[in-house]
Amino acid sequence: MAIRQLPPETVNRIAAGEVIERPASVVKELVENAIDAQAREIEVVTSGGGVSLIRVTDDGIGMDPDDLRLSVERHATSKLNGDDLLDIRTLGFRGEALPSIGSVADLTIVSRLRGSDEAYALRVERGHKRPLQPAAGNPGTRVEVRNLFSATPARLKFLRSDRAENLAIMDVVKRLAMARPDVGFVVVTEDRAPLRMPPTSGGPGGLLQRLGHIMGRTFVDDALEVAGEREGIRLTGFAGLPTLHRPDASQQFLFVNGRPVRDKLLVGALRAAYSDLIPRGRHPLLALFIDLDPRQVDVNVHPTKAEVRFRNPAAVRALIVRALMEALQKAGHRASSSGGAAAIEVIAERSANLASAQPPPMRRFDTAPSYRASPPDLRGFAEAVQAPLTAIDQPSAEVHIDDELAPQDLLDRPLGAARCQIHETYIIAQTRTSMIIVDQHAAHERLVYERMKAMLANGGVARQGLLIPEIVEVGEDEAEALAEHADELAEFGLVLERFGRGAVAVREIPALLGQTDVQGLIRDLAADILREGTHISLKERLEAVCATMACHGSVRAGRRLTAAEMNALLREMEATPFAGQCNHGRPTYVELALSDIERLFGRR
Repeated sequence: MAIRQLPPETVNRIAAGEVIERPASVVKELVENAIDAQAREIEVVTSGGGVSLIRVTDDGIGMDPDDLRLSVERHATSKLNGDDLLDIRTLGFRGEALPSIGSVADLTIVSRLRGSDEAYALRVERGHKRPLQPAAGNPGTRVEVRNLFSATPARLKFLRSDRAENLAIMDVVKRLAMARPDVGFVVVTEDRAPLRMPPTSGGPGGLLQRLGHIMGRTFVDDALEVAGEREGIRLTGFAGLPTLHRPDASQQFLFVNGRPVRDKLLVGALRAAYSDLIPRGRHPLLALFIDLDPRQVDVNVHPTKAEVRFRNPAAVRALIVRALMEALQKAGHRASSSGGAAAIEVIAERSANLASAQPPPMRRFDTAPSYRASPPDLRGFAEAVQAPLTAIDQPSAEVHIDDELAPQDLLDRPLGAARCQIHETYIIAQTRTSMIIVDQHAAHERLVYERMKAMLANGGVARQGLLIPEIVEVGEDEAEALAEHADELAEFGLVLERFGRGAVAVREIPALLGQTDVQGLIRDLAADILREGTHISLKERLEAVCATMACHGSVRAGRRLTAAEMNALLREMEATPFAGQCNHGRPTYVELALSDIERLFGRR
């Protein structure tokens, strides 16, 4: 077949296929144009999931008639300073968005240059440009896109429902709004209430306020400020506590020079920072912003600019990991505040259900019951009724709180003073303004884990020799896996060797574990090693081994603790980083505010 030159209309439609994948892609390009035009208020209105109508209105600098004519020509842009594609300081720069949209839809642009008294309208109907006409309009630009993909109807078959397309549009606008909290946004769709995000003040406070509009109040309450700088690369933003995680990465937002991106390098850095703090398969909540010299990052590697390429990726990754870990360490023992709020909601709901429950129906008798007549003995009736109540305001036993159990100075500590232990599993502690419930096993598990990591970093875990080696019978595969990793296990103070077929002999255990179930520990370690296989790094394997040992060496549920032991556990939790969650990502304690408890009983 002979080579031929494609006509301009076909070329524009091919370009549109690269840039315009769905209605959300149109919204992204138009909102980015509005931001680049220095807009301070942006409104997005859609109908029919963005297929029937997309209207983006801004109060930016606008365009004069000549710029308006050029705006719909391919590769016409005002955002490049010269021809240097390495010095890109705007969100858009290719000049493909408007002509690509106009080639597959009905496009109308009304623009009025800031400071001008006249507005002009330009219309493009599926690639055919109409003459420029005077119009009525405010300073700024209004872009209307109707009948999207009418020139390529086959593309409509690949779109999802109107609701799904509207959700994608919302997500695009939210991501852009995060990077520019100084800009106000309004999004109006036909299937939900308008989303309004007013502009906020500058600085971390304004950013956190904007994030609260998008990620919810729970994130704001549990957000940690993240900041760092390295080799000219600056990192800012907020990250959630490790106990605040989700089964997907939909609440992870990453930005490079104000541009929302999805980059595997950045996602890998997040995973490394939270590696031993959240369960596998769960994802932390965060919004991080990377700013660096535009020449140090290539944003031109993807048609939709969703991916970037760093000149020094190792520095970027190291900065993210270090800054996140520093922020998480500063949080200390702090746990997510949502745990206490959720507990209060459950208590309130169950109390309401009990209060509204119908009393049992009265028993009906088919025949009148017969009673054995006896003369009533009314002597002392009043005394008999009143006796149990007359002394209710007097103490019936010693009611003074044991000072040894709850020293008053401990009430001012973050985790307060231990009051009691219930079900031999949970410690109840009191502060001046709250009540705290601690899971003793989960809390001590994290403490042991952090001690083992510290020992490992300082030369190895102290060992405790067994007077008689413990013989553990496991399967042949498990025994082989344990023998292969004997050197790694020895670093943790666990010395073992093969002992015949399907068995190992344990000669030394970590001294930190004390009296532990060696049989159960070895079987769990063997199962972990076989399950993880060889696809995880040595660091992840060591952390997994450490976590398993810590679980077996911690205070078990069902063990009764003394007051001194309970308070000692609370104090060590306060001094240990990441003590707010166990090795499996679950919270180690829940705090119930006194004000919330009083509200449950109608005291507030």
